[in-house]
Amino acid sequence: MADYANPSVLVSSQWVADHAADAGVRVLESNEDILLYDIGHVPGAFKIDWQQDLNDPVTRDFIGPAAFVAFAQRLGISPTTTVVVYGDRNNWWATYAYWIFKLFGHRDVRVMNGGRAKWIEEGRPLSKDVPAVAAATYPVPAYDGRYRAYQDDVLAFIGASRGRTSATLSAGRALVDVRSPGEYSGQITHMPDYPQEGVLRGGHVPGAQSIPWAQAANPDQTFKSADDLRALYQGKGVTPDKDVIVYCRIGERSSHTWFVLHELLGYPRVRNYDGSWTEWGNSVRVPIER
Repeated sequence: MADYANPSVLVSSQWVADHAADAGVRVLESNEDILLYDIGHVPGAFKIDWQQDLNDPVTRDFIGPAAFVAFAQRLGISPTTTVVVYGDRNNWWATYAYWIFKLFGHRDVRVMNGGRAKWIEEGRPLSKDVPAVAAATYPVPAYDGRYRAYQDDVLAFIGASRGRTSATLSAGRALVDVRSPGEYSGQITHMPDYPQEGVLRGGHVPGAQSIPWAQAANPDQTFKSADDLRALYQGKGVTPDKDVIVYCRIGERSSHTWFVLHELLGYPRVRNYDGSWTEWGNSVRVPIER
């Protein structure tokens, strides 16, 4: 992990085993399948329910500053706490939680490399106990908008506007579609296991490169080496000198790619368009390519 631009953002399963009980450390499990925590988790870890804890119950948005404060305080997290997140599916909802923490300026957040699958593969113990913790104090944080893109930002990014089908992506910009090739091509509009993520139109944002998110992971769900990651993205013209926007369907897969590009490879200007294809593919008069 030392070859990454910011190696401190990753920790090993052994590091978690050694430090999960430390007073200044809080380990959080964030899964796509929110029931996995209940059948066994890293001892001392707390559960994140991404639907209830990270998303606003009314608006199509993540939680606001006040809700983030309540969430952090309930888990005993203060601004000085080292937060370590991990989960299933190559850590995709773990990196989403990481991204949320960074949007609210939390200083020390890390990801357990390999996530839940690697912990289990190594034969490490699982617990069904829900730990108790004293509530912490967390001041209302400022929102850091550097890491997020909205639909209007993407329209401006590609030099397009509503009702105009043409788009021009300048040489200093890169747009990355991290979904599957079928979603990118427009052959898939409704994912069978995700009915809440359906869209009216298939395809991709004009100018986007197709680099599926899971290509950044090894078979054991750890992240690929820095050299392999650079070859993957720079081979498609996604280089560190460019402004980069990444997107998927609802923002969780693209948060994984945002983490790879910004945190592991050190790209300075990367934003996650978390409205993603459920917003773009359902919007009136935005340009789509197939």
